[in-house]
Amino acid sequence: MFKVPEKNRIKNGPMGSNADYGNNGAFSFLIGKNQFVAIASDQMGWEHVSVSTPSRCPTWEEMCKVKSMFWDEDDCVIQYHPAKSEYVNNHPYCLHLWRPEGQDLPKPPSFMIGVQKSEAV
Repeated sequence: MFKVPEKNRIKNGPMGSNADYGNNGAFSFLIGKNQFVAIASDQMGWEHVSVSTPSRCPTWEEMCKVKSMFWDEDDCVIQYHPAKSEYVNNHPYCLHLWRPEGQDLPKPPSFMIGVQKSEAV
């Protein structure tokens, strides 16, 4: 389920909003010692979070933490790599997570992704 970290909502300034905006707004938070800003929305059939830092793209581990802040553990979200003719880049250090509302994303079988580590010890 899509949710927002209400405690991290930016409430003042040009990106300011409040809880009345629901899952739409800007959020500021730290992961480790690094500052992040995320913009979330759930409009036009899509749940979306863009996340950026001031000086570099987020890492895979950081994107996993962002995903867990905005979606449940069992939710599947994606990062699109569109055709070059459809590239849009408004911020050099911003990545996006997407999930369509009301439908499951197609996924390849896990064995095609890699070998799963055994849960047994």
